[in-house]
Amino acid sequence: MKYLKLLLLFVVLFNSLFINAQNSPAPIKLVQFVLTPNHSDWNYNLKENAIVKIAVLKYGIPVNNTKVIYEFGNDEMLPDKTGKLLLKTGTAEINIGTLKTLGFRQLKVKTIIDGHTYRDQVKVGFSPFEIQATLENPKDFDAFWEQAIETNKSIPLEPVTTHKPEFSTPAVDVYLVRLQNYKKGKFIYGYLSKPKDNKKHPVLFNPPGAGVKKINAITSFAEEGFISFTTEIHGISPELSKQDYKSISNAIGDYWSINLDDKDQYYYKSVYLGCVRAIDFLTSLPEFDSKNVVVTGGSQGGALSMITAALDKRVTAVSAFYPALCDNSGYLNQRAGGWPHMFSSKYQFATPEKLNTMQYYDVVNFAKRIRIPGFYSTGYNDNTCPPTSVLSAFNSINAKKEIVITPISGHWRFPETNEKSIKWLKQTCGID
Repeated sequence: MKYLKLLLLFVVLFNSLFINAQNSPAPIKLVQFVLTPNHSDWNYNLKENAIVKIAVLKYGIPVNNTKVIYEFGNDEMLPDKTGKLLLKTGTAEINIGTLKTLGFRQLKVKTIIDGHTYRDQVKVGFSPFEIQATLENPKDFDAFWEQAIETNKSIPLEPVTTHKPEFSTPAVDVYLVRLQNYKKGKFIYGYLSKPKDNKKHPVLFNPPGAGVKKINAITSFAEEGFISFTTEIHGISPELSKQDYKSISNAIGDYWSINLDDKDQYYYKSVYLGCVRAIDFLTSLPEFDSKNVVVTGGSQGGALSMITAALDKRVTAVSAFYPALCDNSGYLNQRAGGWPHMFSSKYQFATPEKLNTMQYYDVVNFAKRIRIPGFYSTGYNDNTCPPTSVLSAFNSINAKKEIVITPISGHWRFPETNEKSIKWLKQTCGID
């Protein structure tokens, strides 16, 4: 009984290490790979070979005579080598090669034990903090967005705010908010959370991750001293049912591809302008401290955070996790591009018109225009927003910045990283 209690405690502690972002990490598996690069930071110099130790464990013990199928190549590219390996004592090493140009190498492994298939991967960087964007920067980029924002100002905001006591807490009031954006009768929705202390506070904009799905009221930012606004981007009330959302999602499909041929009509144009409208609303609140405006989010929300920071000079700090929409043209240069991988071989979208549009919407071209302090984070094992794409954006920023790299993480983050982000935001805003 004593050992059973210890085992249960271990499981609880292990699961508590992870936090759900857009994709959750896998739970503990009966059989696990342990992949260990021979550099502790998973970073290498160009032309330096990366050696990865492979172990297959069952109940935490190496499994002898395990057959492992492997493949490796450049980040999210077709593998340049495949093979099989026998782990006679449960462990072995494999040389996954090197790079002559900046980027990442990726090793994927699988094994079959007792009829069940187990998989894992590891990515290592080659001079990753020197990676540069591949996408061109159009000369009229600033003029395009300045004109778009100015035109959007002619649409009255007309906020409708409804108190939601069912989501409120003893310390935080929550409201459902509807704002007009882009066209008369077109809206964005969000949940506003305010501390109940009747004091002035920094405001925090929290854009959503990808997908057409219900957003939830978030009170944690308000509990830390911020007035927060968490939004959706599709003009759909979060009070609709999950079934309604599913039907709408099926009808919309890949929204990121809608009107991609036309930069003036592209789907994300209203989304980016809606982010500025969110700042308009937050800074209009009487409880705003008139000084601190921060944005934070992950994945698509990380992209929209960086974009808002570049477009709106009222923003004073940004915290972005594994941002999407970074260096989408990477796939045309034999390396990974960002979510939604629109120019990968899967979609065959790389027409001149679509490439031209994306120059005005890709995060890397906004990153070049960020002039405020920033906190960033990513993991090397992310396939949704590959590290090659994320670091091409991070390296494009010419402002005070810091980044937390947790190489082992995929499209999720550890609670320790969240804690660092919140602490950084509070210090930046002068919150005790």
